[in-house]
Amino acid sequence: MSLEEFRAETRAWLEANCPKSMRSPIKSEADICWGGRNWEFKSEDQRLWLERMAEKGWTVPTWPKEYGGAGLSKEEAFVLKEEMRRINARSPLDSFGIWMLGPALLKFGTHEQKLEHLPPIARGEIRWCQGYSEPGAGSDLASLRTKGVLAGDHYVVNGQKVWTSYADKSDWIFALVRTEPEAPKHEGISFLLIDMDQPGVTTKPIKLISGKSPFCETFFDDARALVKNRLGKAGEGWTIAKYLLSHERASIVSEAGFGGLNPVTAAQTAGEVDEKGRIADPILRGKVAELTIDGLAFEATMRRVKEEADHGEGVGARASALKYLGTEINKRRHELNMSALGSDGLLWEGDREEDGEVARNWLRARANSIEGGTSEIQLNIVAKRVLELPGG
Repeated sequence: MSLEEFRAETRAWLEANCPKSMRSPIKSEADICWGGRNWEFKSEDQRLWLERMAEKGWTVPTWPKEYGGAGLSKEEAFVLKEEMRRINARSPLDSFGIWMLGPALLKFGTHEQKLEHLPPIARGEIRWCQGYSEPGAGSDLASLRTKGVLAGDHYVVNGQKVWTSYADKSDWIFALVRTEPEAPKHEGISFLLIDMDQPGVTTKPIKLISGKSPFCETFFDDARALVKNRLGKAGEGWTIAKYLLSHERASIVSEAGFGGLNPVTAAQTAGEVDEKGRIADPILRGKVAELTIDGLAFEATMRRVKEEADHGEGVGARASALKYLGTEINKRRHELNMSALGSDGLLWEGDREEDGEVARNWLRARANSIEGGTSEIQLNIVAKRVLELPGG
């Protein structure tokens, strides 16, 4: 089938199967479907949209069919993305399992591990969180102290993680755990998949300046992690972690300039449009046009880098440049949302502005400069490994 034939079939299927309520911009966290054992759908249309896309394999279109995907080529997956954007279709499922763990499982997991964990991720049945950072082990992640002691068919895990996004709502966690205490610090870490529904795993939300608590502290007190749920060999966790980090950074910036409420919608919401339906303020209109162009250019660059990686060139330090640029574009978008709404953008509570969603998201976007590697660290990597500038 040619790409044009695939596009025609995809367009027809989306028109017939995407509920109308799923063709409007996401305005708040409540509009996002994360899935999981305890997920409560916000509407029947949200449930239906996920079920239809998962059955089609289009929640993870490039994954092999036997693992819950559709086996699409990257070109076909890009066409699907374009056609969804054409009708403003929402993502049927947002998931750290899709963005981060899935690629790592596909590369490093055994066939049995893939069969056990990937299909539930694709169907939105299990919600995952990430256990990397610890108090005292952030930028120097390899100095982590959470430990796992082998006891027959499982590890006994003790320690603490921090900044574990949505840990209080997640079912499983993929965690870096020191299992080889005698090995050099980078070589003594294993990558464990841990069921959080067990004694010995507790979470504590961290309230942010936005007034919300997407981040948590996570505590392990004699928690169990089965050996069969160790990804890779004992001590190979650092290699897997670095691979996964490149996908985490891509997920943070992949929708830069496009995700969520956009400045045009914000201006229309505030009523600040002219007789042609354009943003009335020409300066703001120019800034929105500039952001849109930068977002499209960034997306094209992301696609080029992915294609080069598929041909064996690797991503390397360019991932740091992309993460930094995507962070800045996303921060600009939220700043423009605030500008477009004017004084209404300062509203913090009430139905009029979705309980201050725009203001809270503007504050939340500040964390983009920290999560997945701070902007300062990314710029250092670019300076040393791309520009080859002399270091101190």
